[in-house]
Amino acid sequence: MARISGVTIPSEKQIQIALTYIYGIGPKFASSILAAAKVEPTTRVKDLTEAEEQRIRDVIDKDYVTEGDLQRQVTNNIKRIKDISSYRGLRHKAGLPVRGQRTRTNARTRKGKAVTVGGTQKKAATKT
Repeated sequence: MARISGVTIPSEKQIQIALTYIYGIGPKFASSILAAAKVEPTTRVKDLTEAEEQRIRDVIDKDYVTEGDLQRQVTNNIKRIKDISSYRGLRHKAGLPVRGQRTRTNARTRKGKAVTVGGTQKKAATKT
């Protein structure tokens, strides 16, 4: 099992897919990393030589922000826009969608479980 950027990547998968297990590396970055490291994308992780593994590590360390550093950077960016009270910051604080999505319906991932507001039940009939 290879460890790259502090992540153990699965050994049975092709290297282009296995690299996407690292936070901050998607399919596009994975293919460009492999091109820069001169490694065949369809090679299985278990079949990589130590030299190829090291070239991949060097390219990632030199050119890409991944894992903890990237998560810290994203958290700091969100904190900054909250502190300056921009519109996006206010949406983050309120736990609402940030990028212009509708909230009248949907948005359940961001807003949480639906809470029914009272006033929808009919009143019980009373004798007068």
